Amino acid sequence: MTVKKKVPLVTFLTRVRDDSVQGPNPYRWEEKTSDDYFVGKRVILFSLPGAFTPTCSTYQLPNFEELYDEFEKLGIEAVYCVSVNDAFVMNAWGKALGLQKVKLLPDGSGEFTRKMGMLVAKDNLGFGMRSWRYAALINNGVVERWFEEEGFSDNCETDPYGVSSPQNVLETLRAAA
Repeated sequence: MTVKKKVPLVTFLTRVRDDSVQGPNPYRWEEKTSDDYFVGKRVILFSLPGAFTPTCSTYQLPNFEELYDEFEKLGIEAVYCVSVNDAFVMNAWGKALGLQKVKLLPDGSGEFTRKMGMLVAKDNLGFGMRSWRYAALINNGVVERWFEEEGFSDNCETDPYGVSSPQNVLETLRAAA
């Protein structure tokens, strides 16, 4: 992804709690566009290979949640995690981790990830098409800073993690402030 490039316009199919919905699953579908998430705000977006996977669930997402207030101090208005998983999986993952601050964006078909240029095959792990691990500072819908893990490739034998870690993103933003 090129810095200064506009985030692609896609529609995310989300599930939101609605107490007017009867039954054991009180959620309804809600369509949100990338403009809803990124235009008019300064945000951090990070992407990872999958919900409930080891690095993503143990380090990356929990650490973004833990450091959320530090990002806010630097003028970040939201932190979003996108993954090529559907809304049901993303909601269950957020609930399992007890998320309160980081918002999860379901990219079930991989359209957003593909248009960001980050869709890779992970057939070697039985995942199919997934996102390469990255993070970005997005200001009013435009990529301002880019943090991509090394080795971008299909069926990568390793799972690099460090460049897109919340600690690295935060340290980089603090140094630039």
